[in-house]
Amino acid sequence: MQLKKWTSALLLGISCFAAKAQVAGGQAAFEYLRMPNSPHVSALGGINVSDPDQDISFALQNPSLMREGLHNQIGLNYNSYYAGISIMNLAYGYHVESIKTSFALGVQYINYGSFTQTDDVGNIYGDFKANDYAITLAASRSYGEHWRYGASLKLANSSLYDKKATALLTDVGVTYHDTGSLWTIGVVAKNMGVTLKKFNPDNTAEPLPFDLQIGVSKRFKHLPLRLMATIHHLYEWDIAYNNPADVTSTNLFGGDTATSKEASFSSKLFRHFIFGGELLLGKRIAISVAYNDQRRQELAIPDRKAVSGFSFGAGVYLNKFQVHYARSYYSVAGAYNEFGLNMCLNKIMGIGKTGDKINWNKEYDDNWE
Repeated sequence: MQLKKWTSALLLGISCFAAKAQVAGGQAAFEYLRMPNSPHVSALGGINVSDPDQDISFALQNPSLMREGLHNQIGLNYNSYYAGISIMNLAYGYHVESIKTSFALGVQYINYGSFTQTDDVGNIYGDFKANDYAITLAASRSYGEHWRYGASLKLANSSLYDKKATALLTDVGVTYHDTGSLWTIGVVAKNMGVTLKKFNPDNTAEPLPFDLQIGVSKRFKHLPLRLMATIHHLYEWDIAYNNPADVTSTNLFGGDTATSKEASFSSKLFRHFIFGGELLLGKRIAISVAYNDQRRQELAIPDRKAVSGFSFGAGVYLNKFQVHYARSYYSVAGAYNEFGLNMCLNKIMGIGKTGDKINWNKEYDDNWE
C-alpha cells in the first residue's frame, strides 16, 4: 500500500514538473548533468537506467539501482574530453544494515580550462577559469522481492569568470528486477528542482535539464548476452532539432537553396531510443556496444555519418578491481576514449573490529547478476 501511494505521488509530481519543462537538450541550464558519469555508461550509449551490473556508477544513473551488492565499492574516472576539457567522476556506495538502506555518493567535476580575458577591442586583462561540479547523495531501499525505490539529492554549481549559478535537484527512480526471468526494468525522473542562484540575478531562471527515462534489460539464461533498450525524453514527443542553417544549394552557383526537411515520424520516434548489448565472457570480461540515435542525427555530418552515434566498451572484473574502457563516436571529428577503475574497499583494506562495528568489512552477495 505504501508503494502505491509513493508511486502515485511520484507520477503526479513528474506530470506537474514535465508540464513546465518542455525543452530538449541544449536549452537548459546545468546541461552537464546529462553527461555519462562513467566509461561503462558511455559504452552503453550515455544513458542506462536498467543495467543490473555490479558497477556503482549505475546508482547515479538510477538511484534505485543502488543495493547491498554495491556496498563499499568506489568508482573513479578522470579523462580528457574534447578541446582540452577534463572530466572527473567519483561514485561510492555503502549499505547501512541497521536501517536496511543503501546509500551512494557521487561527485562530478568538469574543468574547461583557462581563458584570456579581453575587452571588446582586444586588450588583454589576464585569464579566467570556468568549471562545473555536482555533488549527489542517493538512497535506496527494497520493497518486496522484486522492487527497489530510491531518490537522490544533487547540488549543482557552475562557475564562469566571476559569475556563478547554483541549483538543488533531485532524481527519483523505481526498479523491478526478477532473478528468475532475468528481466530488469527501471524508471527514473531526473533533475527536478530549483535554481538557488542565477548567473544574472535580474534574469528569470533558466529551465533545468529534466528528463523522464525508462530502461529495459534482459539477460539470457543459456546465452552469455544481455540486451538493453533505454527511452529518454518520455515527456516530449518531438526532440528533433531542425537547424535553419542546414541549407543545400540547388544549382551550380548556389543561388537557390532548400532548407532541410522536417524529421519524419520514424525519425522522431527513434531519437528517443538507445539500444545496447553486452557480451558476457564468463565472469571476468564483458564487451559492450550501443547505438544512440539522437546523437547520430544531431552530430553526424549528413554525407559522412560513418559510425556516429555508436559506442563500444569493455570491462574486466577481478576479485578486488574492475577496469572499464569506452570509445564513443560523436561525429567524424573523432572518438572520445575513457578509462575508469572500480575498487572494493573492504577487500583492499580492512579496519579490524571497528570495521565490524560500522559494517565496513561486510561482503554481500549480489544476486542481481
